[in-house]
Amino acid sequence: MSIRIGIMGYGNLGRGVECAVAQNPDMELKAVFTRRNPEELQIWSRTARVVSADKLADWKDELDVLILCGGSATDLPKQTPECAKYFNVIDSFDTHARIPEHFADVDAEAKKSGKVAIISVGWDPGLFSLNRMYANAILPEGKDYTFWGRGVSQGHSDAVRRIPGVKDARQYTIPVESALEAVRAGEDPELTTRDKHTRECFVVLEEGADPAKVEEEITSMPNYFADYDTTVHFITEEEMQRDHSRLPHGGFVLRSGVTGREKENRHLIEYTLKLDSNPEFTSSVLVAYARAAYKMSREGLSGCKTVFDVAPAYLSPKSGEELRASLL
Repeated sequence: MSIRIGIMGYGNLGRGVECAVAQNPDMELKAVFTRRNPEELQIWSRTARVVSADKLADWKDELDVLILCGGSATDLPKQTPECAKYFNVIDSFDTHARIPEHFADVDAEAKKSGKVAIISVGWDPGLFSLNRMYANAILPEGKDYTFWGRGVSQGHSDAVRRIPGVKDARQYTIPVESALEAVRAGEDPELTTRDKHTRECFVVLEEGADPAKVEEEITSMPNYFADYDTTVHFITEEEMQRDHSRLPHGGFVLRSGVTGREKENRHLIEYTLKLDSNPEFTSSVLVAYARAAYKMSREGLSGCKTVFDVAPAYLSPKSGEELRASLL
């Protein structure tokens, strides 16, 4: 029997989940739930239904897992606890500082309903989190480093687009190569925010906008650009469409540590991602964890989980015997 999947929200992430489900023969997309007019939303799948979000609870017996594809700022803090009353759910909540609070809210509802909810699934938080945890457990004496990019930061791009005079913008986060190489060389550097990353903005201006004023507003923006070396390029709409229409991303997680009686042996663990499409890769991670939620629910588990709580074998469609024969 196929795992019956529902998608809540049909932006970049929701469309990516739709594609990822199609690549997994043990899954079937049953419905896409939207706050828009369902009659006006065209999806790729020919068999799934488009349903108003207001009708979500009516599907509580029709889905095995609901994948939530809203934003972390306002959507997921409300949607995930509410949906956990009716469904096994997966979300990609990525506001790191608020994960404990979000976990508690979702856990309360999932335990009451007997459902499994896996939150903060993706690559960071998510796969990068796992690699940090593994590395800390293996090398207890050491230092962690995380670098993001080169890639488009959707939140920072949106912040630039909100500046008066800006018609469109993309912002790239770029690791500082010298800092990355110092970590790889085992130098254990102490790195500030500015030391680790630079930011590069490509901006299309509204007609008549003052480029000097826009650049000043960008580079002085607190919490986004003020603490970084930031370069601003002004380009045309045609250049934006031609050169910056995709959403690449990626990064590096490293831990440098020592072992031995005299701590004489140094070790470096490095995990790397290079992604053509941030939302499509994140969607693929969400879908793998949807399989895990389904398996865990079938075993009678309930409550909120994170990637730390999910055994790797739950992510795979292969049996334990197949995994031991092919991947161990």
